[in-house]
Amino acid sequence: MKQANLFKATTKKPRGGFSWQLFLLIIIALIALAGCTATEEATTAGGGMGMGRGMGMGDSGMMARHQATIPSDYAGLTNPIAADEASLERGAETYTTFCTTCHGDGGMGDGPASAALDPAPAPLAHTGQMMGDDYLFWRVAEGGAFAPFNSGMPAWKDALDENQRWDVINYIQALGQGTVVPRGQMGGATFDPEAEAARHAEMAAQGVEQGLFTQAEADTFVVVHAEIDTLMATGVDRTGNPADLQATLLAQLVDAGTITAADAATFNKVHDGLMAAGIMQ
Repeated sequence: MKQANLFKATTKKPRGGFSWQLFLLIIIALIALAGCTATEEATTAGGGMGMGRGMGMGDSGMMARHQATIPSDYAGLTNPIAADEASLERGAETYTTFCTTCHGDGGMGDGPASAALDPAPAPLAHTGQMMGDDYLFWRVAEGGAFAPFNSGMPAWKDALDENQRWDVINYIQALGQGTVVPRGQMGGATFDPEAEAARHAEMAAQGVEQGLFTQAEADTFVVVHAEIDTLMATGVDRTGNPADLQATLLAQLVDAGTITAADAATFNKVHDGLMAAGIMQ
């Protein structure tokens, strides 16, 4: 499988008590926050977008984000760095420095800057579970200042080397798996699988109320979603955009006899209906 060309950043330890490296990190973080705010003002002035839970987009573009084509420079990349203790520690440091202001300590999109942003920052601990390594690496590297994302998420490819980006992806995925404890820095919730399962059931119920699908179809959606979550916890290979990864996981569940092809089709019907109606964000 294709992998990114890795390189290691080298820095000299500053003399004396003043750290130019720390100063630079602070400046970069402030620039990132300013970029988020500027985009929020622009979208508000243009009529605004719904407060979506996507990686920088409102619910009107949820399907477009779900199916976004990964550029050829990134497509097929897999994380070459094992999610061991050392990588998670490095990733935590990078995440705390650059990401918590918008995404929150626990990766649930509720950092101190999030309330002012439209589109809202993503709850990466949750959404990152259904994004391939290549998709996540692309988004971290290039940010969100382009269609279909149109968000204030900065492009981090000039601030973070490839190793740092892969480490922070390991950390984001670990946040959603509950294998790391978020550092208390900016505040925010932590990913709660039970609360997320309850949210799936609530969304399905709303879809039934709106006549998008039947109660039986909603029940199938909830059951299959739980099976997908269980499969993801086993550490399956991840590549592709969310739509690609979802199709791969459903196919694996069908092949294993865990669900039927009809169950998979019903899941897709409910999932797409919830997205199109703006219920799933």
